[in-house]
Amino acid sequence: MKHVLNTLYVTTPRAYLQKEGETVVIRIEKALVRRVPIHTLGGIVCFGSVGCSPYLMELCAKNGVGITFLTEHGRFLCRVVGPTTGNILLRRSQYEWSGDEQQSVQLARNIIIGKLSNLRSIILRANRDHGNELNSTALEKSAEDIRWTLLRLERTESLDELRGLEGEGSRTYFNIFDHMIVMEKEAFFFHGRSRRPPLDNVNCLLSFAYTLLLHDCRSALETVGLDPQAGFLHRDRPGRPSFALDLMEEFRGPFADRLVLALINRQQVNGSDFEVSVAGGVTMKDDARKSFLVAWQKRKQEEIHHPFIGEKVKIGLLPHVQAQLLSKHFRGELDAYPPFIWK
Repeated sequence: MKHVLNTLYVTTPRAYLQKEGETVVIRIEKALVRRVPIHTLGGIVCFGSVGCSPYLMELCAKNGVGITFLTEHGRFLCRVVGPTTGNILLRRSQYEWSGDEQQSVQLARNIIIGKLSNLRSIILRANRDHGNELNSTALEKSAEDIRWTLLRLERTESLDELRGLEGEGSRTYFNIFDHMIVMEKEAFFFHGRSRRPPLDNVNCLLSFAYTLLLHDCRSALETVGLDPQAGFLHRDRPGRPSFALDLMEEFRGPFADRLVLALINRQQVNGSDFEVSVAGGVTMKDDARKSFLVAWQKRKQEEIHHPFIGEKVKIGLLPHVQAQLLSKHFRGELDAYPPFIWK
């Protein structure tokens, strides 16, 4: 099992990243802030007005460390990576399968099974942990509705049907999401998913978490030599990392959503951590964003038992494990792709 490499998040305005030997150096107005050896990094994510020297970009490219640039509020701008690596035959298999309806249905179905199973587990766990504070009847009904959706997935034979059932299961989950928030309901309520921009505090947290998760999934696919753009559930669209979006589906619930619910219910975030723009979009303040990133990194270090490989794996490695399983499936070493099912 590979060592868990850290992601370096740079959020301070006007920070500048440079290369010194085999080290990433961070300076703010020429003052040295931090040194990080390149071999300890799996990626760098820069928020807002952060600069980066071309020599550091070259060092990162040679060492397989992607640099992602986001706006200060987490909207994706661009990503700097080195030459495409991996086996061309593996990527060719991916492209052929992506263009085959039957193969796409098989893989997309398993991805959705993983996603909806994990969303159902979140509802059931919330009912166990906070049953006295929540509407248990509503939670149990939502979990049962998702169970029936999962059973119907087995009989679907087209991508359109699969997407319809995925949407149905996701709506059931998000319709009950507000019930799982038990603290500071005046500031943290959920009446539906909103994005670009998020229109409330909960959607702001979810969108930020999904941005970070997409970065990790895209990096995992590139690491094993797969193309993050050639998807199955999410079809091809210029500039969209469709396959990375596919991979992140099974992690949205157990990784991103659970962290958001935990931060709210443990009162690690509060209403004063957010601000509303003139256009109505909600963003996190700088200190809250930094606290979120600390919690995100801590969550990635937690261990979980992987049901398919039968080993304990750090959560931060799960996208890499699943990317490896996808590559084995494309090479014919696995008859079907085993999604990650959280217990």
